[in-house]
Amino acid sequence: FCSSVHDISVGTKRGSDELFSSCITNGPYIMNSGRGANGNDSKKFKGDVRSPGVPSRVVHVRKLPNDINEAEVISLGLPFGKVTNLLMLKGKNQAFLEFGSEECAQTMVSYYSSVTPVIRNHPIYMQYSTHKELKTDNSPNQVRAQAALQAVNALHGGGMGSMAISTDAASMGGGTSQSPVLRVIVENLFYPVTLDVLHQIFSKFGTVLKIITFTKNNQFQALIQYSDAMTSQHAKLSLDGQNIYNACCTLRISFSKLTSLNVKYNNDKSRDYTRPDLPTADSQPSLDHQAMAAFGLSMPGIPGALASLGVGHSGMAAAAAAAATRLGLSGLAATGGHNVLLVSNLNPESVTPHCLFILFGVYGDVMRVKILFNKKENALVQMSDGTQAQLSMSHLNGQRLHGRAIRVTLSKHTTVQLPREGHEDQGLTKDYSNSPLHRFKKPGSKNYSNIFPPSATLHLSNIPPSVMEDDLRRLFGSTGATVKAFKFFQKDRKMALIQMGSVEEAIECLIEFHNHDLGENHHLRVSFSKSTI
Repeated sequence: FCSSVHDISVGTKRGSDELFSSCITNGPYIMNSGRGANGNDSKKFKGDVRSPGVPSRVVHVRKLPNDINEAEVISLGLPFGKVTNLLMLKGKNQAFLEFGSEECAQTMVSYYSSVTPVIRNHPIYMQYSTHKELKTDNSPNQVRAQAALQAVNALHGGGMGSMAISTDAASMGGGTSQSPVLRVIVENLFYPVTLDVLHQIFSKFGTVLKIITFTKNNQFQALIQYSDAMTSQHAKLSLDGQNIYNACCTLRISFSKLTSLNVKYNNDKSRDYTRPDLPTADSQPSLDHQAMAAFGLSMPGIPGALASLGVGHSGMAAAAAAAATRLGLSGLAATGGHNVLLVSNLNPESVTPHCLFILFGVYGDVMRVKILFNKKENALVQMSDGTQAQLSMSHLNGQRLHGRAIRVTLSKHTTVQLPREGHEDQGLTKDYSNSPLHRFKKPGSKNYSNIFPPSATLHLSNIPPSVMEDDLRRLFGSTGATVKAFKFFQKDRKMALIQMGSVEEAIECLIEFHNHDLGENHHLRVSFSKSTI
């Protein structure tokens, strides 16, 4: 960043709606306080003017779009650590984000110095603030900022707001019509609730595929689609009746009669996370008749109890990734994004670039894989976009591969470097950008709707007529895995389900036998199934 631009020194002003008023001079930004309620000049407090290169846990963000909201600014910082305070200077298109530690702020500033974040076509710039912490008051602006922070921190284990999910057994009465689509009504809408806030909250329980928001009967409502009904049931049991912010914005959740949403545009009212290529069009969501028919119906909850919510870190990581990816979702941020994953705790004896290519390829198109030369239990996997990286992370973090629970997080790198000509890296780096095995090359490919978390049951397709059940049982048992059950599809013998002894065995069989040559020019296709036999 240009070293002549110093930070804004902050003066507080009491007795006014605006937390800060300022006059900005050219050169170092100096912010003068306005007059206080008593008519005297309130004391000027000028941050010590230092070069913006000196790290601080407060980051100064500028050139924000006019219509930016608190949640969006917080989500810039979320992937890097806990955001402890926020100050919005809307009139100046600027904001200050305070982190729990200087280290988080450093990670954010260094990450965004190589990748310019873009929100609605605005490139955003950031540097360290000269302030070591933010002092804030209780003006309406600040109350809004605190509410947004509270919502996010509760989600990310900060335990602040009432969104911190209660662990009491939630017993629900009523029918059992479960659908992967939830209908959400927000009552006591004291603060605006955006599509992105909903995405963050509901991502805690699994991958959100699609969201449509709308207003009906003067109530803000949303339809949220997960990949399966079990996830939507978990989210419903955990979130129904919870407040997003303290004592307001209460979620009322029921199952929708729809089992799938048809989203035509990606914008602030509707989004299909599996189709980043959709147009933005205008913000008026076009709700199909099928959706309209469903809105009048609320489905009662499910009997059962949740003793406690074992929400793993992968859900939170996914929410953070979503926050980071969101900037790139509408197709506006062509400046790169979080599409490189760091995979750690791999088994160095067994892992190969090919096995990571096949496994991560279930959730997106893998461009490159690099196993680190001097730390072979770590690898970098570059996906074709940020949404696919988020999907892979939320589904694969914590899964067992070759006897070890792997960790999947976002990497600071924006691409995986190939070795230079003449530098052999023992085949640890591979470029797959032109691989014929990519599952998602065709926009709208039906593979998008078959993305499921790893499960012990595998879906097989492209089976030639000559291959029998015994052949496939033998093939899958040849790795030493147990085949528990097998079933051809009644209507289509080219497809079958095969159930392995464990999820870990299924993962290894998928890696081993996806694209396996069954003869007659048929290569087996293997994916995880949502059904069991």
